[in-house]
Amino acid sequence: MKQKVTHSALETESLGYELGLLLKDEPKVVILLDGDLGSGKTTFTKGLARALGITDVVNSPTYTILKKYTTKDLHHKSLYHFDLYRLSEVGDDFDLEEYIDGQGMIVIEWPFHVEELLPKDYLMVTIKKTSETERTFEMVCVGYPCKRAVQYI
Repeated sequence: MKQKVTHSALETESLGYELGLLLKDEPKVVILLDGDLGSGKTTFTKGLARALGITDVVNSPTYTILKKYTTKDLHHKSLYHFDLYRLSEVGDDFDLEEYIDGQGMIVIEWPFHVEELLPKDYLMVTIKKTSETERTFEMVCVGYPCKRAVQYI
């Protein structure tokens, strides 16, 4: 497990950016984000998107469950940003397995709603709000490809 502390929203986004740079060349990465409302999950995801070269505004998909962002470069790598907070049961309105089995960077907020669908390889990021601006990030890599990234972050 790797632990990092950020002291502002900008540092939280920068941590996501650093991690995204280390993972951007992987064909598929699944990142699970756990934390209370307002802990910085979407801010962290903004950094991941920036590392991929995504220039669109990244915001929470709370009411839509999924937002897809695609890079403008030749690789057309996609970021699939899920927010499962409002999901009542597996299978609600989308096929998560289709995305998990595909390519790209898959970010899932509130992943415990779909534990039985999670892949064998993923990065679990737990965010704890320790003050109004400070966050503690605990990163646990399960399987490959995130081990190297977590080591160097």
